[in-house]
Amino acid sequence: MALLTGKRIGVIMGGRSVEREVSIKSGSAILASLKRSGYDAIPIEMDEKIAENIKDNNIGAAFIALHGPGGEDGSLQGLLEIIGIPYTGSGVLASGLGLNKAASRKIFLYHNIQVPPFFIARRNEKTDTESILSKLTFSFPLVVKPCCQGSSIGVSIVKEKVRLKEGIEEAFRYDSEILIEKFIDGREIHVGILGDKPLGAIEIRPKGEFYDYEAKYIPGMSDHIFPAPLEEGMYRRVLEAGLSAHNAIGCEGYGRTDCLVTGSGDIFILEVNTLPGMTETSLLPEIAGKSGIGFDALVEKILYFALNRFM
Repeated sequence: MALLTGKRIGVIMGGRSVEREVSIKSGSAILASLKRSGYDAIPIEMDEKIAENIKDNNIGAAFIALHGPGGEDGSLQGLLEIIGIPYTGSGVLASGLGLNKAASRKIFLYHNIQVPPFFIARRNEKTDTESILSKLTFSFPLVVKPCCQGSSIGVSIVKEKVRLKEGIEEAFRYDSEILIEKFIDGREIHVGILGDKPLGAIEIRPKGEFYDYEAKYIPGMSDHIFPAPLEEGMYRRVLEAGLSAHNAIGCEGYGRTDCLVTGSGDIFILEVNTLPGMTETSLLPEIAGKSGIGFDALVEKILYFALNRFM
């Protein structure tokens, strides 16, 4: 790639979030891919010495393989902007919005993008069961989740009042702000985005109650169907909805939009992942691969989009 002649690529991975293990798997896969393609690429650990490590390793571009707070939220992107290092994925604002489900949903609503009915609770407010129930405009079952976490960490499906306190406490273990939303009985569909186009949509059928951490990262814990078995018109609508959500918060380069499709034809956007997983079980590489773009080609295209953005 002419844009990278003589430049070293730093694959930034690890970090302190609860998704550290997933980040290392993503980063290792990306690093191996770049080396297979002939690039001068090195791993860089995301820690308190990150600025020093970037400088000492004299990298010309950063491939961000981080998940969760401290890397997927715009903080690292801001540092790279300041020191003038091109990086993969979305910019500072879109990254922050993508990780924060409460903020992104407000923007989706502004753009008339349908989301499940939701309520935001904060730790410094009254968060006892009765106080929260008195403010909800929807009924059980509920989904309780941290606002700024990925990989379904801290997520609970609460079917009855007696379990709500437990679900709230679990979500607050990971964030000071949580989302309580109406449970939508729908099919789990994920739309892969590359550049400014949707690659395709895949349906996930978890073996458990929902698409949780184990279903995402343990092979065999969920069935993946590509392309998602939807009627042609609905499939097209899902792709359009996924891209609209991606664009609404200003994402760039690549991403993955998660949504639910109901039997009545409603499409509910759950979130946009600005740094989707790149592990052996991750959905974006699977969507790309089944669309004719192998893993190495996908990694190179993501890098190409990043470098062009900073030209």
